[in-house]
Amino acid sequence: MKKYLVIGNPIEHSLSPKLHNYWIKLNNINAVYEKEKLNNNDLETLILRIRKKEISGVNITVPFKKDIIKYIDHLSPDAKTTQSVNTIHLEDDKILGSNTDIMGFELAIKNFNFSLKDKKIFIIGAGGVVPSIIFALKRMNVSSISISNRTKEKAENLKNLFNDLIIVNWGEVPNFDLIINATSLGLNGNDEIKLNFSENIKDKFFYDVIYNPKETSFLKKGKKLGNYIENGRMMFIHQAAEAFKIWHGIEPKINKEVIGLLD
Repeated sequence: MKKYLVIGNPIEHSLSPKLHNYWIKLNNINAVYEKEKLNNNDLETLILRIRKKEISGVNITVPFKKDIIKYIDHLSPDAKTTQSVNTIHLEDDKILGSNTDIMGFELAIKNFNFSLKDKKIFIIGAGGVVPSIIFALKRMNVSSISISNRTKEKAENLKNLFNDLIIVNWGEVPNFDLIINATSLGLNGNDEIKLNFSENIKDKFFYDVIYNPKETSFLKKGKKLGNYIENGRMMFIHQAAEAFKIWHGIEPKINKEVIGLLD
């Protein structure tokens, strides 16, 4: 039986096993998908387990999407451009790193029937998934992307990949059409992003990459102010489907039953 994993820290909240095991069973694949909490010094051992074929594929989540790169033999073009990897596997005895977050985000936004062409975007956070989101946003022809992070240096480092980013001081809120919470603030129910949103911010789009819990304090605030809100559920499902295709060569079904698995 083949074994697949999602790794991260924290990892308790991840619903990846639920989703992948559903598709594995549906397609009669002799495999199991589990989750493991790792530390940075465990990554090298993880790669060895893949080389020894003890593990057939791994999804990478917070905070290892960049740190894993130094152990990988070959990056897909998207992973190379964003310097972010969320899917790895062994092929011809080489560890291959891919980025399915880009497609996941793009397909999710398109599902919402919200055109981003010429829209102003404000991203909160500068972690592992942010380069993928920026890359996808640029493909959707947005007019500008502003970004703010508690550690300003991390936001400024992203200008090495995307030199036209607008860096905003933490706590400031620029004019926007779409605001994205790409921090981990919200994984715990009591987490709150301390930003002062004007009471006249309404009819905007508040998007949170977090999908569990379904409604973070960030989204609750957006809804209270009269804005359209969405969590990261559809991005999560689409990026998982792309990883499933890479590993198994099968395009998994995405329907109401699949979406309902995350309720």
